[in-house]
Amino acid sequence: MFKPAKFQGKKACVLGLGRSGIAAARLLAGQGFEVLVSEEKKVSTLSDFDGKIEVETGGHTAKVFACDFIVKSPGIFPKHAVLKEAKKRKIAIFSELEVALAFVPKETCVLAVTGTNGKTTTTSLLGEILKEYGAACTPCRKTYVAGNIGAPLSAFATQIKAQDFLVLEVSSYQLEDSTFFRPKVACLLNITPDHLDHHGGMDKYIRAKARLFKNQRSNDFAVLNGGDELCATLVGAVKANLAAFSALPNHPLKTDVFYDGDEIIFSVGHRLRPPQLKGIHNVENAMAAALCALSVGVPAEIIQRVFQRFEAMEHRIEPVATYKGVSYINDSKATNLDSTIIALKSFEKTPKIWLILGGRDKGASYEILLPYLKTYVKEVLSIGESMDKIEKELKGQIPITRCNDLKTAVRYASVHAQEEDVVLLSPACASFDQFKDYEQRGQVFKQLVQELISR
Repeated sequence: MFKPAKFQGKKACVLGLGRSGIAAARLLAGQGFEVLVSEEKKVSTLSDFDGKIEVETGGHTAKVFACDFIVKSPGIFPKHAVLKEAKKRKIAIFSELEVALAFVPKETCVLAVTGTNGKTTTTSLLGEILKEYGAACTPCRKTYVAGNIGAPLSAFATQIKAQDFLVLEVSSYQLEDSTFFRPKVACLLNITPDHLDHHGGMDKYIRAKARLFKNQRSNDFAVLNGGDELCATLVGAVKANLAAFSALPNHPLKTDVFYDGDEIIFSVGHRLRPPQLKGIHNVENAMAAALCALSVGVPAEIIQRVFQRFEAMEHRIEPVATYKGVSYINDSKATNLDSTIIALKSFEKTPKIWLILGGRDKGASYEILLPYLKTYVKEVLSIGESMDKIEKELKGQIPITRCNDLKTAVRYASVHAQEEDVVLLSPACASFDQFKDYEQRGQVFKQLVQELISR
């Protein structure tokens, strides 16, 4: 466990110059630590630190091992050579999340949300509910939303007070590095294959997700998807008060809430209308957010108030425009196969979708998409590094056009799509082959659509 007092006066090495690395470096420097940031890639613009923090880029040097402890950015592979060497030298390694939490009062109510899909929507929804609760009932109690959504926790950890709510979206990357993480409320939405290249297989990916519940105690709360078979297998390890949800009629675990097609009905008697969001998966996201909020005392009427006004997240099945009768949908946040399946199932069972698919592959087979492609898709427009694999696994089963990049795919679809068709960017891949992140990929898609319309 990272204890600031134990390492005071020591030198920290922050591995990685991404958002979380920059925030962690600033946090530690602001608390009086000497800080080195070490980045594997060559980076030219380093004005963020104003010379107060030592920075090396283009590779990790021996300076890393002269530091007293290391803060690991989430995206760095667990078996990276520099981490192996640090462990050999018995240099302590911490996650950005646990370092940031060390500067948050222990009394702060921490609610954490994870899952392969739905994390951002559920975290945002829960954050809005708690903000509404604070405004209506406890004005002195602020709500902060951080983690894998928006700003890293390190960016404002020192601002948080003991009475506040802290809602965290946590990824499997963050969880695998967080040995002592203990949220008051822990929510697991689902588990499907993702990041297998990073974790080294499905078993290790599941173990990373299970860490969410590892340190909870009997006075904490656990919320999980009772309709997800892999989630249900983790129940035996849960020591906290358990509440399960599922919008599906058949589920392996007894649930505390169900959906009658119109309302979300809770075993304690509450009946809530879910937000007006596309897809049954969003009903489950609402169930999860509501159970988390109820566990910390939020009245049902406040939850309903937020449900009524909550809108779809950017880059997740986001309508961009309708042009010449063709709908353009931005689902850039679909960075795995299951996300793309969810997006496809949100439309009518008619083959009218021109699916833009591809990017940096994550290790799973695209063949799992075939039943859905045949039901919903007219043609697959492949882009990015994964084009060869997509074509190899899907060739002969569904029409595929090799487009290479997003601009070509949008132009091709605009020429060939007919009225009432849908052009859907739902790549099922990471964005890092051609874009900085999924947000940039989504923004570029939206810009291309607007340029198409303006022409």
